[in-house]
Amino acid sequence: MAKHVVATVNEIPPGDRKLVTIRGRQIAVFNLDGEFYGLFNRCPHQGGPMCEGLLTGLIEADMPGEYRYSRKGEILRCPWHGWEFDVRTGQSYCDPAKVNLRSYPVEVAEGQRVVQGPYVAETIPVTIEEQYVVVEM
Repeated sequence: MAKHVVATVNEIPPGDRKLVTIRGRQIAVFNLDGEFYGLFNRCPHQGGPMCEGLLTGLIEADMPGEYRYSRKGEILRCPWHGWEFDVRTGQSYCDPAKVNLRSYPVEVAEGQRVVQGPYVAETIPVTIEEQYVVVEM
Protein backbone atom coordinates (compact mmCIF):
# COMPACT_ATOMS: atom_id res chain seq x y z
CA MET A 1 0.00 0.00 0.00
CA ALA A 2 1.24 3.48 -0.85
CA LYS A 3 1.25 6.24 1.75
CA HIS A 4 0.02 9.76 0.99
CA VAL A 5 0.67 12.91 3.02
CA VAL A 6 -2.69 14.70 3.24
CA ALA A 7 -2.29 17.42 5.88
CA THR A 8 -0.34 18.68 8.84
CA VAL A 9 -1.69 17.71 12.24
CA ASN A 10 -2.59 21.37 12.87
CA GLU A 11 -4.83 21.47 9.76
CA ILE A 12 -7.27 18.98 11.34
CA PRO A 13 -7.92 20.06 14.96
CA PRO A 14 -9.53 17.63 17.45
CA GLY A 15 -13.21 17.08 16.65
CA ASP A 16 -12.75 18.25 13.06
CA ARG A 17 -12.34 16.54 9.70
CA LYS A 18 -10.84 17.11 6.28
CA LEU A 19 -11.94 15.76 2.91
CA VAL A 20 -9.03 14.63 0.73
CA THR A 21 -8.82 12.92 -2.66
CA ILE A 22 -6.31 10.13 -3.15
CA ARG A 23 -6.07 8.39 -6.52
CA GLY A 24 -9.59 9.55 -7.40
CA ARG A 25 -11.14 8.41 -4.09
CA GLN A 26 -12.56 10.86 -1.59
CA ILE A 27 -11.47 10.05 1.95
CA ALA A 28 -12.77 11.83 5.05
CA VAL A 29 -10.00 12.14 7.66
CA PHE A 30 -11.23 12.67 11.24
CA ASN A 31 -9.33 13.78 14.35
CA LEU A 32 -10.82 12.24 17.50
CA ASP A 33 -8.86 13.76 20.39
CA GLY A 34 -5.52 13.47 18.59
CA GLU A 35 -6.17 10.08 16.97
CA PHE A 36 -6.77 10.14 13.21
CA TYR A 37 -9.11 7.91 11.20
CA GLY A 38 -9.90 7.70 7.49
CA LEU A 39 -13.28 6.72 6.05
CA PHE A 40 -14.52 6.45 2.48
CA ASN A 41 -16.65 9.52 1.79
CA ARG A 42 -19.55 7.54 0.31
CA CYS A 43 -22.26 5.98 2.45
CA PRO A 44 -22.84 2.32 1.46
CA HIS A 45 -26.61 2.87 1.66
CA GLN A 46 -27.13 5.39 -1.17
CA GLY A 47 -23.85 7.24 -1.56
CA GLY A 48 -24.31 10.16 0.83
CA PRO A 49 -21.26 12.40 1.45
CA MET A 50 -20.02 11.14 4.82
CA CYS A 51 -17.66 14.07 5.40
CA GLU A 52 -20.75 16.27 5.73
CA GLY A 53 -22.32 14.02 8.36
CA LEU A 54 -22.93 14.86 12.00
CA LEU A 55 -20.51 13.52 14.61
CA THR A 56 -22.60 12.32 17.52
CA GLY A 57 -22.51 9.72 20.27
CA LEU A 58 -24.11 6.40 21.01
CA ILE A 59 -27.33 5.96 22.99
CA GLU A 60 -27.33 2.64 24.83
CA ALA A 61 -29.91 0.92 27.02
CA ASP A 62 -29.77 -2.23 29.14
CA MET A 63 -33.53 -2.09 29.65
CA PRO A 64 -36.45 0.05 28.50
CA GLY A 65 -36.49 3.50 30.05
CA GLU A 66 -32.84 3.44 31.17
CA TYR A 67 -30.60 5.14 28.63
CA ARG A 68 -27.04 6.41 28.66
CA TYR A 69 -25.09 8.50 26.18
CA SER A 70 -21.55 7.33 25.42
CA ARG A 71 -18.78 7.69 22.83
CA LYS A 72 -19.46 11.40 22.27
CA GLY A 73 -18.17 12.54 18.86
CA GLU A 74 -17.23 9.01 17.71
CA ILE A 75 -20.35 8.10 15.72
CA LEU A 76 -20.78 9.53 12.22
CA ARG A 77 -24.31 9.96 10.89
CA CYS A 78 -24.90 10.05 7.12
CA PRO A 79 -26.39 13.43 6.18
CA TRP A 80 -28.87 11.87 3.75
CA HIS A 81 -30.66 9.11 5.66
CA GLY A 82 -29.10 9.03 9.13
CA TRP A 83 -27.23 5.72 8.91
CA GLU A 84 -24.65 5.65 11.70
CA PHE A 85 -21.06 4.41 11.60
CA ASP A 86 -18.23 4.09 14.11
CA VAL A 87 -15.52 6.57 13.01
CA ARG A 88 -12.79 4.35 14.50
CA THR A 89 -13.75 1.18 12.59
CA GLY A 90 -16.36 2.06 9.93
CA GLN A 91 -18.77 -0.44 11.55
CA SER A 92 -22.45 0.23 10.90
CA TYR A 93 -24.98 0.62 13.67
CA CYS A 94 -27.88 0.12 11.24
CA ASP A 95 -26.91 -3.41 10.13
CA PRO A 96 -23.61 -4.30 11.87
CA ALA A 97 -23.47 -7.87 10.53
CA LYS A 98 -23.61 -6.84 6.86
CA VAL A 99 -22.78 -3.15 6.39
CA ASN A 100 -19.67 -1.14 7.08
CA LEU A 101 -18.04 2.00 5.79
CA ARG A 102 -14.60 1.36 4.31
CA SER A 103 -11.88 2.60 6.63
CA TYR A 104 -8.28 3.46 5.75
CA PRO A 105 -5.24 3.23 8.02
CA VAL A 106 -4.06 6.68 9.10
CA GLU A 107 -0.90 7.53 11.00
CA VAL A 108 0.86 10.63 12.26
CA ALA A 109 4.43 10.74 10.96
CA GLU A 110 7.26 13.03 11.97
CA GLY A 111 8.18 15.46 9.21
CA GLN A 112 11.75 14.17 8.95
CA ARG A 113 10.50 10.62 8.26
CA VAL A 114 8.06 11.86 5.59
CA VAL A 115 10.83 13.78 3.82
CA GLN A 116 13.25 10.83 3.85
CA GLY A 117 10.83 8.19 2.57
CA PRO A 118 11.93 4.59 2.13
CA TYR A 119 14.65 5.33 -0.47
CA VAL A 120 17.26 8.05 -0.35
CA ALA A 121 19.30 8.81 -3.46
CA GLU A 122 20.89 12.03 -2.24
CA THR A 123 20.99 13.45 1.27
CA ILE A 124 20.25 17.13 1.80
CA PRO A 125 19.96 18.55 5.33
CA VAL A 126 16.31 19.42 6.07
CA THR A 127 14.66 20.61 9.27
CA ILE A 128 11.04 19.67 9.85
CA GLU A 129 9.02 21.29 12.61
CA GLU A 130 5.54 19.88 12.08
CA GLN A 131 3.84 16.49 12.07
CA TYR A 132 1.82 15.25 9.11
CA VAL A 133 -1.29 13.11 8.76
CA VAL A 134 -0.60 10.20 6.37
CA VAL A 135 -3.31 7.95 4.82
CA GLU A 136 -2.38 4.46 3.66
CA MET A 137 -4.30 3.17 0.65
